[in-house]
Amino acid sequence: MIIEYLGHAAFLIITQNGINIITDPYNTGAYGDNFRYEKIEEKADIVTVSHDHNDHDFGGIKDQPVYIRETGKKVVKSVLIEGFAAYHDDKEGTERGGNIIFKIEADTVNIVHLGDLGHELTADDARQIGPVDILLIPVGGTYTIGPETADKVIIALKPKIVIPMHYKTEKTSFPILPVDAFLKEKTYEHFEGAVEIKKDRLPDKTTVYLLDPTK
Repeated sequence: MIIEYLGHAAFLIITQNGINIITDPYNTGAYGDNFRYEKIEEKADIVTVSHDHNDHDFGGIKDQPVYIRETGKKVVKSVLIEGFAAYHDDKEGTERGGNIIFKIEADTVNIVHLGDLGHELTADDARQIGPVDILLIPVGGTYTIGPETADKVIIALKPKIVIPMHYKTEKTSFPILPVDAFLKEKTYEHFEGAVEIKKDRLPDKTTVYLLDPTK
């Protein structure tokens, strides 16, 4: 499969069978001049939405995809998607509401997109989510977990590949940290926008992949 980082928490995942999955597509121009990622023009068969904030939820994706906005299991075009209830803050949702963690199983690879996770995961959370090959994790802090908590979540889930998201770039003025704060004292592999993933080529130990946003 191919994983392309569109920007913020939005990824385009293309399976070997040509099924397009977009995670948390944003509304271009959300929050005025504070959010300047370009419009997502890519088509999708499936769209996952972790919560209904404008920088994560946009209904204008081409080709009328299947939108998944709820917890539980669903199979769409041979792709198994399971949503797990979580929170957008560390006060059980009383500040920013709920958040859905999505596990996407395609091409025998397990991808977990944490959305705007705002808290650590318990051992029970990790057991429910199960094996993780690729973890798409917010690291910018303020509205989500920051670098320190992200490290704890990575330890809990034990992914093969970690791809950071939801951090400060030149396209957003949100008061969040740049990705360098998460990468500090870490070794990582750098890719220009997209990376090809194959089950038999996953690293033996947890490895950080830094993908440049394409939007």
